[in-house]
Amino acid sequence: MASDEIVVSRAPDPDNVVEIWTDGGCKPNPGPGGWAAILKFRGVVKELTGAEAETTNNRMELTAAATALETLKWPCDVILHTDSQYLKNGITRWSTGWVRKNWVSSTGDPVANIDLWQRILAAAKAHRIDWRWVRGHAGHDMNERADQLATEARQNAFGKR
Repeated sequence: MASDEIVVSRAPDPDNVVEIWTDGGCKPNPGPGGWAAILKFRGVVKELTGAEAETTNNRMELTAAATALETLKWPCDVILHTDSQYLKNGITRWSTGWVRKNWVSSTGDPVANIDLWQRILAAAKAHRIDWRWVRGHAGHDMNERADQLATEARQNAFGKR
């Protein structure tokens, strides 16, 4: 950096942070699945859900994150909570290499779920996102709510299993 350059880093304004909690799952895996995302901004909560007849746990986790980010209408500071190591590691550690290697994994195989990873990356571009992993089924209220909504979405679409 040249000595005359000034770098300004804008800290997130806590009053303008969108918090998102996502979850998804199938029963069995693969099989019928559901996903959910909860968005909270200035005390207002919005819940999003969906289901697919034939899918995987990973696809439902990714769908929840992609849909939540696509729902945002302007650039935001986001804290996205997920209990999926696959989602968190994929977006924060692996995706740069996948893009650089034209969506080929470290094993030389095509990256699984390319369509959803591309959706997430496209939707994330406009935002500053803090990706946070939380342990699933560990008593985090909003994570438990997202799990409940994802399960209900699957059950409402395909029956209890």
